[in-house]
Amino acid sequence: MEPLGRVTAHPSGVTLEKRYRAVWNGAVVAESTDTVVVDGNHYFPLAGVRMENLRASTSHTTCYWKGEASYYDVVVGDRVNKDAAWYYPDPSPAAARIKDRVAFWHGVKVESAEPSAK
Repeated sequence: MEPLGRVTAHPSGVTLEKRYRAVWNGAVVAESTDTVVVDGNHYFPLAGVRMENLRASTSHTTCYWKGEASYYDVVVGDRVNKDAAWYYPDPSPAAARIKDRVAFWHGVKVESAEPSAK
């Protein structure tokens, strides 16, 4: 699947004004017109994330230019998608635009929430 709004020219990201949503197990877990795309991933602002569908994980990884990532499990009903969301609590200066934002993977589908033209 080709990620929506892939950005390669500017690694710190670009803000998109089109409405996107993140969906898993039939539930919208995030939606916003203010996503920042970095390396093909949409980072949603916290205001657009349904935090009731996220549970803190103990997992962490390190990106050479963004810093240390922390993870959330995505929870919908009784189903859990382990480490399917991540964020950078203290990103490097180069990645400052993704502070206080959450991105998704592991089967969480990010899609346009705009009505399609017919």
